[in-house]
This record gives sequence, C-alpha cells and structure tokens, in this order.
Amino acid sequence: MECSAIFRKLALSLFVLAVVFAVIPPALAQQPTPADSTPSVSEPGLGSLSGDETPTPPPPVGGETLAQRLLNSLPENLLQIVQSLNYWLIPFGIATFLALWFTTERLVVLRRGRVIPGPFVQRFIKLIEDGELDRDEAMQICEENGSPVASVFAHGVRKWGKSSVEVEQAIIDGGERQVGALRKNLRVINGIATITPLIGLLGTVWGMLESFNHIAEAGASGNTGTLAAGIALALVTTAAGLMIAIPSLIAYMYLSGRVDALVMEMDDLAQRVVHSISAEGLEERATRPRTVPKPEAPQKKAV
Repeated sequence: MECSAIFRKLALSLFVLAVVFAVIPPALAQQPTPADSTPSVSEPGLGSLSGDETPTPPPPVGGETLAQRLLNSLPENLLQIVQSLNYWLIPFGIATFLALWFTTERLVVLRRGRVIPGPFVQRFIKLIEDGELDRDEAMQICEENGSPVASVFAHGVRKWGKSSVEVEQAIIDGGERQVGALRKNLRVINGIATITPLIGLLGTVWGMLESFNHIAEAGASGNTGTLAAGIALALVTTAAGLMIAIPSLIAYMYLSGRVDALVMEMDDLAQRVVHSISAEGLEERATRPRTVPKPEAPQKKAV
C-alpha cells in the first residue's frame, strides 16, 4: 500500500515537471531572428518603395517559400503526428503510460471473482442461515478468505448477537472502507482525462504564436495558405490531447460503473448476513420449528 502511494505521487510529480519543462525551455531559448531580406529603398530601373506601390515579397529561402515548408511539414499519418509533437511528446507520453497502467491495474483488481468470490459467498451464507456456524468459526472463515466481501462480513460478525441496527452499522462502516479501496486510482484516470485536453490546448496556442511570429518575420502575413498551414500544424497537440482524454474518460466511466455494481451486490449479500446473525435473526431461528427427517421404512425382503 505504501509503495503504491509513493509510486503514484512520484508519477504525478514527473507528469507536472514534464509539462513545466516542455513549456519553459522553448520560451527561454527563443530568440528573435533577423528578417530574411530587407526591402531596398530604390534601385535603378525598379523605382522606389514610396506612394501606393506594393513592396516586393522576399525571395524564397533555399528555393522554397514559407508556405511550402509548412505544408510539407504537415503530418499525414500517425507516425508523423507523433513526430510533429516535438517536446510536447513528453507530457503526452507520461499521460498515456499512467492511463494504461492504472486502467489495467483497476481491471485486474475489480474482477468480480476477486471482489465477490461466488463459492465462498454461497457456502458462507448457507452455513450462517442454517445455523451451522458460531461467531468464532465465521470470523475465522472470513479472515482466511481475505476478499473485500469477506472483510465486510467480518465487520458484521464482530457484532454477532447484537441488534440488527448495530450489526448493519458495523457492516456499513466496513463497506465504506472497501468502497474507498475499490475506487483507488480512479481519480488519477479522471485527472488524465481532464488535464490532457488542456495541455493540448496550451500546445495549440503556443504553436499558433510561433506560427504568427515566423509569418510576421518572413513578411508573408497576407498569405492565407501559410497561415492555414501554421494553424493546422499547431492543432496537432489538441488532437493528441483528445486522443488520450477520450479513452481515459471512457475507462473511468466504465470502472466507476463496475465499482457501483459490485457495491450494490455486496450490500444485498450483507443484508442477508445481518438478518442471520443479529439478535432478532437468532431469536427467530431459535423459535423456528425444525423439521426432523422421517425414518425410512424398512424394505421387505422378497420371499
């Protein structure tokens, strides 16, 4: 239990640090770059840049314009999408790892056979209702089983022979502890489903700022193709955040529903135990007439 809590805190701390280091270094490392070309004041035979004349656009760098470079950098498949994330891949990778880890762990822990083992429940309740177990034997059976439903039964067995109100309250207290254990780590999955779209939105805003900066430096602010390509490339982080958040939210809703179903089933079984071991149940069973099996008539031998 302590190792799991330490691991969870360490994972969340790494996630936060990854987000911080993914955002701050690019901002610190960004430096203004000189323009690709400066417009000339006047040249013979070309005229001056005064009046209503339109400035001459800068020549392509390396034979390729800014719009062409942005269009060529747009991702076309899943591998290129991952590569285009650059340093944003670190927080998204950590979020994906945590979501897969805790979802798999909860799927294993919340198996019905582990939480409510059928053979144990059927045998235990039958022996309790038939009066074939006393308090010590019932407690020993629950401790040997060790399942969540056995722990709930054990809280009620400790109040053996008390009023039904006391027994039920003891089972409720034990059930609340088990519900907390069953819902463990679900908050992490829900947190991933909430945070990853925000990280994607932050990456999109950051990418759009860089895109506008490059367009302004290149003097191509009027080129709608360049602007559209830059925005499309920036939206990749939002798409990545949603691709992680949607499955995480589905997993959280599914696991929460499974926990609720298991809790309702344990509550129904606990009510049968309360009725059998409370003072009212024991008194009713003591006054209940017992049916004695009739002796079988001796069979006549054939002469």
